Amino acid sequence: MASLRWVSWILIVHLFFSKLVHSDSSSDSNKLAEIPKEFLRFAKEPELFDWMVGVRRKIHENPELGYEEFETSKLIRAELDKLGISYKYPVAGTGVIGFVGSGQPPFVAIRADMDALAMQELVEWEHKSKVPGKMHACGHDAHVAMALGAAKILQKHKEELKGTVVLVFQPAEEGGGGAKKIIESGVLDNVDAIFGLHIAHNIPLGEVAGRPGPMLAGSGFFEAVISGKGGHAAIPQHSIDPILAASNVIVSLQHLVSREADPLDSQVVTVAKFQGGGAFNVIPDSVTIGGTFRGFLKDSMIQLKQRIKEVIVGQASVHRCNATVDFYEKEKPIFPPTINDKGLHGYFQNVAGDMVGIDKVKEMPPIMGSEDFSFYQEMIPGYFFFLGMENEAMGRLDCVHSPYFRINEDALPYGAALHASLATRYLIEFQSQVTSPKQERHDEL
Repeated sequence: MASLRWVSWILIVHLFFSKLVHSDSSSDSNKLAEIPKEFLRFAKEPELFDWMVGVRRKIHENPELGYEEFETSKLIRAELDKLGISYKYPVAGTGVIGFVGSGQPPFVAIRADMDALAMQELVEWEHKSKVPGKMHACGHDAHVAMALGAAKILQKHKEELKGTVVLVFQPAEEGGGGAKKIIESGVLDNVDAIFGLHIAHNIPLGEVAGRPGPMLAGSGFFEAVISGKGGHAAIPQHSIDPILAASNVIVSLQHLVSREADPLDSQVVTVAKFQGGGAFNVIPDSVTIGGTFRGFLKDSMIQLKQRIKEVIVGQASVHRCNATVDFYEKEKPIFPPTINDKGLHGYFQNVAGDMVGIDKVKEMPPIMGSEDFSFYQEMIPGYFFFLGMENEAMGRLDCVHSPYFRINEDALPYGAALHASLATRYLIEFQSQVTSPKQERHDEL
């Protein structure tokens, strides 16, 4: 019975597209408005919904860290093979880039990140992580499942697509800058727009949120080793105390925001790591501190980075210590701010509004979290948004990066349908407008 319903929906949507293609312009806008609704109904069908849930749970049980997503990538490729979707692999190590549609311009991309976090899952349930010390605590398992769900919807209607949808399954979002490596590979050179989403524990199910312009902060990491001279705690005059030096460094770093930054330019410097000493009565030889710095302006990020190093080295010197500072830019590249294309904001509101109702499309304030989706936006017009999953029946949902993080799987159809709708409508609405020099150079990716 489920398979019959599935076939029925395919026929319904196929007929809908056929009417759209052959309709007169006066009714085009009304028919375009129906695409998101049709796709959402399609995504809620038990066969597609249960399939997405199964994919998500398989990935959740076997979390992999950045650039180690070999089994996740294998699962994605297996599902794309079943769907008859062509792809490039490997890209940026473990990344997979799929293609649905004509293979010709225009090109529009949807992105899903694949990596997990180095955390022990503390949620007891049937599909808990089977890998000690690793957990999908940020929802990337759901992101992959929704992107695959969108791929399934798009593939069923590939003949009606007015161009090509590029499916970006990206490694290493959690600090590894996988998006940067995807860009550097050149595989997205001809893409005209890219969309990405993130599930949100504090936005109600069936609602979405975005904003034009700056949305998420840029971010970077730093670590410093402050070296002195160890000795007995009873005779500190014979030592050079790196703990005291590090303590003053931390206080001074906070002054970078409170006394050097424009109060209207939001910035954050947080020291979250402090390691030194192993005994109550011994002054150690060295202390290691580390943390993150964030801001919404690229110039602010450059200034913060410079001043962090100057303050650490200078304050350590005041206390007769030496300091070395590492920003780990090769392993953890500095993320630019996530800045949504203003033109795509209105487009997103229209498509999402047609799906869930304009009253459920919220405009959110900027937040200090960061996303490597920003690397795409430096090169391609891009839009990043949040997908709600809060539901009273599930009780309180913990925020991302918590060992108690849970996913409301009822959100999966919304993400899959919205991905597919944004891509499909973009190809229809912008086909005549996207004649960029990129496309004049190459007709295919």
